[in-house]
Amino acid sequence: MTIPRLRGAFAPGTQPAAQNELLVLLPSLGTTMALWDGTVEALRASTPGSTLRILRVDLPGHGSSPAVAEPFTIAELADAVLGVVEEAGGGAFHLAGLSLGGAIALELALAHPERVKSLALFCTDSKIGTTEGWEQRAAAVRASGTASLVTGSAERWFALGFLEQHPLSPAARFLSTLIDIDDESYARCNEALAAFDRTASLGSLRAPVLVVSGEHDAVTTPEAMQTLTERIPNGYHSTIAGTAHLAALEDPDAAARLLTTHLRASASPAQPGATSPHEQGMRVRREVLGDAHVDRAVAGTTAETAPFQDFITRYAWGEIWARDELSRRERSIATLASLVTGSHEAEIRMHVRAALTNGLTRAEIAEVILHTALYAGLPPANGALGIAKEVFADLDAASTADTAESPESSPNEGAERG
Repeated sequence: MTIPRLRGAFAPGTQPAAQNELLVLLPSLGTTMALWDGTVEALRASTPGSTLRILRVDLPGHGSSPAVAEPFTIAELADAVLGVVEEAGGGAFHLAGLSLGGAIALELALAHPERVKSLALFCTDSKIGTTEGWEQRAAAVRASGTASLVTGSAERWFALGFLEQHPLSPAARFLSTLIDIDDESYARCNEALAAFDRTASLGSLRAPVLVVSGEHDAVTTPEAMQTLTERIPNGYHSTIAGTAHLAALEDPDAAARLLTTHLRASASPAQPGATSPHEQGMRVRREVLGDAHVDRAVAGTTAETAPFQDFITRYAWGEIWARDELSRRERSIATLASLVTGSHEAEIRMHVRAALTNGLTRAEIAEVILHTALYAGLPPANGALGIAKEVFADLDAASTADTAESPESSPNEGAERG
């Protein structure tokens, strides 16, 4: 095994700064660093005064990186990427990769956690495909060249009808780029993926992780990407609508929006060892609303709603709810009163449950609603009380079902859970 020599392209920030953040982008198998051109352009357009430096790196035998004949592992590719980063100035950096690039990014974050500030995994997994499948593709490329992969790649890479609807899109040229990639280097990349499996290590990831899937991706499906996210301590998942495996290439604007939000949420904490507002917010949010509720909200995140999800996580939960001046019990009282006043029925349901979690009894919740009726009016309070009764009934039904299913449960267990 050997560490390949990789080459990259470096773009400085558009504005000078004493300490510019670095974002490293890694492409998919069979493509070059140009896969990220549209995303970089969108990043620059959205933040014209950006100090962000961007480094894109090509895979072995792809684009500007030399061809290889010797075998290598994903871990050695990660070390090779780190070597390019050192040449660009070193230090800690933000990291994003797509497919094979995502596997390399994941390996680098696990092997060198002190170097990775944040991680974005596009259309990838801790184990992609099967060992046999990659070995068969390596053999096919050695026998017939990368040109034999064009038809299959078009079906995997792009959503149905994308190439016909966007014949002049820069994405269309990537099928011809595939033909120019060195056959043996491509085969070696396949063999590296065949041996790659980091599933057992996902729980040790410490950097904030954005997981992005393509809605129509049949290789790393949205369902598989959600499963990946659930195994990561500080991860959240978003799906880019209307795209397949090369989601960032098909919709670079959406990819840029997700990356921008992720980078802002992953900004370095002011105090060494402190958590970021997003990390703290996610912890408080889960403690108050419960994992099931937060997991549903995160799973439903799209490129359009990601900024709002980040906003409420950082500001509502990471700053206001995290303050010590009021207890969570007191904050639940204030929140319920505010929601009743505004007749925000969907939020009332959620915060009745949160109030129970924060220590209020059912009688106290009803008393808060009664007191609010004096100042907010009878109709909104009446509606809120009806919602509270529904929540209590749902909890009682769930507790009864749990008791019926568990013969060892005590007779009063359902009541205690309420």
